[in-house]
Formats: sequence, C-alpha cells, structure tokens
Amino acid sequence: MQTVKEKLSNMASAAKEHTKICGAKVDEKVEKSTARTEDEKKIAHEKRKAKEHGAKTDLHAAKAAHKAEKLNAKRAQQRPMVGTHGAPVGAAYGHHGPLLGTHGATAAPATAAPATTYPVTAVPPAEKYL
Repeated sequence: MQTVKEKLSNMASAAKEHTKICGAKVDEKVEKSTARTEDEKKIAHEKRKAKEHGAKTDLHAAKAAHKAEKLNAKRAQQRPMVGTHGAPVGAAYGHHGPLLGTHGATAAPATAAPATTYPVTAVPPAEKYL
C-alpha cells in the first residue's frame, strides 16, 4: 500500500514539475517578446533555466520525502509489542509478570511470589504445543 502511495505521490510531483517548466517557458517567451535588447533576451533565457532548475530540485526533494514517509510507515509496522509503553513484557506470549521496560511502572510487591522475569531484550521461551 505504501509503495502505491509513494508512486502516486511521485507522479503528482512530476506533474507539478512539468507545469512549472511549461510556465517558465511561457514566461520566457513573454519576456523575450517585450525585450528590446539582446541582453534582455539572454536574461529572460537565464531566468527560465533557473526556474527549471528550481522545479527539478523541488521534484527530487519531494521524492526523497515520499521515500522517507514510506520507510517510516514500514518501520512503524515492524515494531514489536514487547516493552512498549504500558504493555507488560511477555504479554504477547501469555506470561504474566511485573511491568518491565515501561515508563512509570513499578515492580511487583515484595509479598507476592516472585514471578519469572526475562530481560527486556530477551525473548521468553515459546510453548511447545499451543
């Protein structure tokens, strides 16, 4: 889905670039028709080239932004649920233990039986039969 969105965004950016280039060509023709000297015509031509360069720069910047947006969306989907804000470690595996790796969470009370806890980076052993 993100790839399709990126392609469509790139196509829209390319269309904007083409319209800017066409507008620059029209502006150049208007300026050349009203120019009185050869220098004014050269200035009009240089302005057109600068506008075209700006349009191409905008296109490449937009493409980079679209690629970054796609990568960020993929990265957001790949984040594990373990150790996130408010979710107990190992909750996805059916283990109930103290909240570790969360912000503002406290450990289990000392009177309770010590539960088997795993480090935040380690994965608890999987059940053989589900």
